[in-house]
Amino acid sequence: MRIISGKYKGRRIFPPKNLPVRPTTDMSKEALFNVLNNHFSFDELKILDLFSGTGNISFEFASRGSAPITSVDEDFGCVKFIKQVASEYDFEIAATKSDVFKFLDNCKTSYDIIFADPPYGLDQNAFEKIVLTVFERELLNEEGMMIIEHSKYTKMEHLSNFSFQKNYGGSFFSFFELNSTDNDEEIIESSDKMTEEDEG
Repeated sequence: MRIISGKYKGRRIFPPKNLPVRPTTDMSKEALFNVLNNHFSFDELKILDLFSGTGNISFEFASRGSAPITSVDEDFGCVKFIKQVASEYDFEIAATKSDVFKFLDNCKTSYDIIFADPPYGLDQNAFEKIVLTVFERELLNEEGMMIIEHSKYTKMEHLSNFSFQKNYGGSFFSFFELNSTDNDEEIIESSDKMTEEDEG
């Protein structure tokens, strides 16, 4: 696992092999952050990382100056590892052991970016519930963005606040924004190579 940009660009982090995770690949992560770079300046963004696993996405945001970051996962080993790395690199990351759905139901904070990487095996309704809960509870700031990582079998473009979708190496990212009017479903079907716009 490698941090691809920011203060710790190129630094490799080695999570324990026994964690029950499917980390976002470096290629997908780089493409995702190229998209986000066109929308945000990362300094001091408030981040919520759901199903955070190894902390891969949280560490990337932290390296770029985002803070505070809240990482939520129900696996004790994942939370312990994120806390360990955050302490080592002095990242402002609060790792929380919790069921994501319970966390969202009780959350009273809003965020600039909410990223969720649920297990691909979750059913369609569970993916939809994440998005619906975030917007019903107003957990996303006005100019913020929510991103869900999912497989091709999960459909997100019919949901309210859907903005656009991109596909990198088999990983799909659906982007949601408040009052999005882009329900023309701007979907990039196959984007194994980054577009000029993404390289921005």
